[in-house]
Amino acid sequence: MRVGYGAESTAGADGVAEHLDPAWLTGDPPWLGLFQRWLGEAVAAQIPEPNAMVLGTVDEFGHPGTRTVLCKGVDAAGIVFFTGYDSAKGRALSANPVASATFPWIALERQVHFRGRVVKVDPAETEAYWTARPRGSQLSARASRQSAPIASRAALEAAAELVAVEHGGADGDVPVPVPPHWGGYRIEPVRVEFWQGRADRLHNRAVAELDGTVWVTRRLQP
Repeated sequence: MRVGYGAESTAGADGVAEHLDPAWLTGDPPWLGLFQRWLGEAVAAQIPEPNAMVLGTVDEFGHPGTRTVLCKGVDAAGIVFFTGYDSAKGRALSANPVASATFPWIALERQVHFRGRVVKVDPAETEAYWTARPRGSQLSARASRQSAPIASRAALEAAAELVAVEHGGADGDVPVPVPPHWGGYRIEPVRVEFWQGRADRLHNRAVAELDGTVWVTRRLQP
């Protein structure tokens, strides 16, 4: 099924009259300000899970894999997410520490694509995020060997219950420590592309790309 973009509004597909232009990419790095603005507008528009991104990795056999994860931080250094180091994505990142990430704000007819190398965040950053997580999420992370097979849902729930008991119960006040197999990753972008839907599929694309130590911005054809 094909859907039109912006044909019913002179403001354009995303409600903005101005065409996305590389001149919007300013600052150091040039992608940060516009990304933060668009993320804020996705939040204001009540897009479900506005910080959700499709993460792409490549494993040791050269097989690509994608999944949706939540971005939990963004700054000039890059974008951060958390997961199990022994998960499928963690193993892929160990073999090939590069990734892509797409924020698909389809309801706003906007997308942002990141590409870059991936590094583990500092343990202190993982600890700070872990402490802010709901207790149930902490217990689940300790109970799950992410991406490993398990016999049944009942077995999974039993593992979670055992971990809860070991740490004073699901509603207890005993701190749950960060699992050694869990933590944060940061994508350090070398390329960030912004996409804005327009009528007749004459969409706008603007990209910021790192050339050595210098960011270069340009318009791309749709």
